Amino acid sequence: MKFRKFPILALCCALLLTACEKAPAPTPAPQVPTLSLPETVTEIVLDDGGITVAGAAVSTDATAAVYTANDIVYYEAGKDFTYGEGSAQDAHTPAEANTHTVVHITQPGAYSLSGKLSLGQIAVDLGDDAKKDPAAVVTLILNGVDITCEVAPAVIFYNVYECGSTNTETASKSVDTSAAGANVLIADGTVNNVHGSYVARIYKPDSVVLNADKTAVEDASKLHKYDGAFYSKRSLNIYGGKENTGVLNIRAENEGLDSELHLTINGGNIQIASGNDGINTNEDGISVTTINGGNLTIRVTGETGEGDGIDSNGWLVINGGTVTASACANSADAGIDSDMGIHINGGTVIAGGHMLDRIEDGGQTYAVFSFAQKQAGGEMLRLKAQNGSALLETCPENAYSVLIYSSPNLTAGTYTLWIEDLQLAGQAGGIGSGAGMKPDGTNPGNKPDDMPGNRPGGMPPPQGQMPPNGGFPDGFTPPAGNPPTKPEAGRPGTPGNGDDPSQTPASEFIIRDGTNMFGGIAPLSDSNSKTSIISHL
Repeated sequence: MKFRKFPILALCCALLLTACEKAPAPTPAPQVPTLSLPETVTEIVLDDGGITVAGAAVSTDATAAVYTANDIVYYEAGKDFTYGEGSAQDAHTPAEANTHTVVHITQPGAYSLSGKLSLGQIAVDLGDDAKKDPAAVVTLILNGVDITCEVAPAVIFYNVYECGSTNTETASKSVDTSAAGANVLIADGTVNNVHGSYVARIYKPDSVVLNADKTAVEDASKLHKYDGAFYSKRSLNIYGGKENTGVLNIRAENEGLDSELHLTINGGNIQIASGNDGINTNEDGISVTTINGGNLTIRVTGETGEGDGIDSNGWLVINGGTVTASACANSADAGIDSDMGIHINGGTVIAGGHMLDRIEDGGQTYAVFSFAQKQAGGEMLRLKAQNGSALLETCPENAYSVLIYSSPNLTAGTYTLWIEDLQLAGQAGGIGSGAGMKPDGTNPGNKPDDMPGNRPGGMPPPQGQMPPNGGFPDGFTPPAGNPPTKPEAGRPGTPGNGDDPSQTPASEFIIRDGTNMFGGIAPLSDSNSKTSIISHL
């Protein structure tokens, strides 16, 4: 991708920000409060010919608030198995790494980033004690910036204040990250491009324990591992400006936007193209990905052979905004995925993939459409009301067999479903709540990040997970002995592959308030069929 250079734009002294505490469903999301920037905003102008800070040449003194060095953290080539878990594909030579300029930010404050850095990184590190210091807060204002990093994340927060807790006993979906030390503002009227790589797991020195055969590693502590092109080791907030017109494009070799604890998106227009998960929050049973506003578009390009659109190892809570997510076209992954539960309380959600993770009841009305065959991307899908108007028009970029749709406009009524000019028919309740679930209704939590070295492409989902009604995508076979899912109270079950032989496919899709499941969807074979599909709640 060829990046453009954008001029520095004036910043407003007050930008519209959002605290992330979620209102209980189905109460509307909380009103967005305002927050003023500090009186002083430090301007950093990137340029391959010379970086300036507040109008002066950047320092190389490590005691300065902003300085540069050629000291990027990366996975080094030529190391043996005691060094880390990376493969030859993950490794880079010192010569490759040394071409990258790291812009270090070491003091709290607000920093405006503009200009272009062809090979480099923005690294925020306020020191080891910052995690417990509420004043250790940095706001990066993306003000028309292009950053490319070929060996590591292009933007990374190492040490800032952590507002969240890693206590699994007190973890919940309702989390407030408004005090987080890592903040990003997407300035109105700007386009910002971030193209980044990743760092495979590197072990801490002297933490490697060899097995008896001297060929494997056990209990090796992590020194470094950064999967995302835009990465934070602490809870991270992303905001838009007053007009919400700023754009952030993230292009990632591996994962796109990652946080090791919580991530809250309050605004901005964020577009992610990633080789693996578009968004990942990776603390098991704790992390919360919260979306309160903005426009989020994710496409997993599939270079790694897998990837969810959004993958939270804790909860996923959507209160507002627009989320459009396409999982990897050729793996059993989901458009939206969460180990602890998905809560859709507001906003618009359009998510395509090949697996369905549990969406909790009690929130905004949603519908799940499961197709008898994998659908090619690039074709217009429409959900039409009885008067012929299109409630939903979407053109998924990737192939999919399950599509989730939720919107404040999705109300009780009778609808028809179309791909281009081809009308579709299906069955109510044809995909059970257990797709992607254990037979007892619990989530196995075995997503790629939970498995050593990540789940390789072509490997089936963990035992207990069920494919969608349309079956697994090419290259996948169900695990041996995988039984049909059992129905939960108040939810439909799925006999065998999800089709209910007692129902005839019908051309009308009846939506009721709450949960709506439709399976076995295929082109309408009898254009005169008028049998209604009754949605089970």
